[in-house]
Amino acid sequence: MQKAKLAIILPAYNEEECIEDTSERLLAIMEVLQKENLISNESFLFWVDDGSNDNTWNLIEKLHNTNFEKIKGIKFSKNFGNQKAILAGLFEGFKYGADCFISIDADLQQDEFKIKEFIQKYQNGAKIVAGIRNNRKTDGIIKKAAALLFYKLMNLMGVNLTVNHSDYRLVSREAVQALQKFPETNLFLRGIFNELGFKKDYVYFDVKQRKYGKTKFTNEKLFTLAISGITSFSIVPLRFVSSLGVLMSIVSFFVGLSAMWEKVVNHTTIPGWATIIVTVGFVGGIQILCTGIIGEYLGQLFQEVKARPRYIIEKEL
Repeated sequence: MQKAKLAIILPAYNEEECIEDTSERLLAIMEVLQKENLISNESFLFWVDDGSNDNTWNLIEKLHNTNFEKIKGIKFSKNFGNQKAILAGLFEGFKYGADCFISIDADLQQDEFKIKEFIQKYQNGAKIVAGIRNNRKTDGIIKKAAALLFYKLMNLMGVNLTVNHSDYRLVSREAVQALQKFPETNLFLRGIFNELGFKKDYVYFDVKQRKYGKTKFTNEKLFTLAISGITSFSIVPLRFVSSLGVLMSIVSFFVGLSAMWEKVVNHTTIPGWATIIVTVGFVGGIQILCTGIIGEYLGQLFQEVKARPRYIIEKEL
């Protein structure tokens, strides 16, 4: 069996505490896999500095100068976000002729020893191997509930998304070639890889406590990612807006008939200005909600129509 040339993609934003330790641990794993004839000795780490403002890039440069064959990387001109960093790692790493790519968080909270299992699944014919968390024990109550709600919403909206799927995954060279045909500015990678149609497999792993510093994936960034995923893959919210509009029109029609009946037949007016105020407030809230949903889709269209570059590379090793 031909040995695969592996590129391990490592997006990093202000991760100076873990750059050297992570590189050392992953290089040791790669050495073992090379000895077991699972990967080629031309395999390498590919760091993507997502516009860090600490010492992250200097440490990557230092490691590259020490071992330029095994450690490569690029630096963004500013912070473009985790999804763009992974995408750039795949596209730029593709130029070095890798057969497969594994993306993993720089802090190695995801179990790096599962890399061997990813490679074995790839050797057995899988073109995409998705990493699935066994549980969410390391998440807080709010984050855990929000994550489960997100996956339920996505599945209700008809989006093919595996629960607890992370950005810890292996993709083949063929999958990256197919991904290059998608010109969208905002790509929700967890969803898009399910759309490619290649043979898939799964690896289940545990998430460890973070060893260095704090996570850079804030609740705000997670919320933005969730909104991007929903608006990128489903028009169900827009249909909800349309259905709600029809429903409110029907309710208003019958309320109008009731008022006319009281006035014409019973010769009375409907008392209760509080009821009117509450109704007007409720309808106004619904209108604002619907406007916001439509606005999210218009915002996505606005970004896509401008067709600005998804990322800008300032430096390359």
